[in-house]
Amino acid sequence: MEKFVIFAFQGNPVCFVHVLLNALDMHAKGKDVKIVLEGEAVTLVKKMTESKNPLFKKVVDLSLIDCVCRACSATLGVLEYNEQSGLPVGGDMSNHPSFLSYTEQGYQIITL
Repeated sequence: MEKFVIFAFQGNPVCFVHVLLNALDMHAKGKDVKIVLEGEAVTLVKKMTESKNPLFKKVVDLSLIDCVCRACSATLGVLEYNEQSGLPVGGDMSNHPSFLSYTEQGYQIITL
């Protein structure tokens, strides 16, 4: 099975919708896909949740979000919200999720 991890860095909701669409498409086609929120994208947990975005809800319900960066969440003032969201918050590289941890598991990395 092909394995993909999409690292979302942009805080723009319109850009992030493409992350969600592609992850859902890959999942529907039987691919192993995960989403990691890094950089400004960590602020989107609150925006997407509060706006009740149906794509975000579906991705959450399918457990496709593998990690929300702890360091970026703290820096951008959304750590407490993200921790309380129920999504996995962490990072194995100075509190940032590392590319290497995914490539060592056989994932291809996509950055958006």
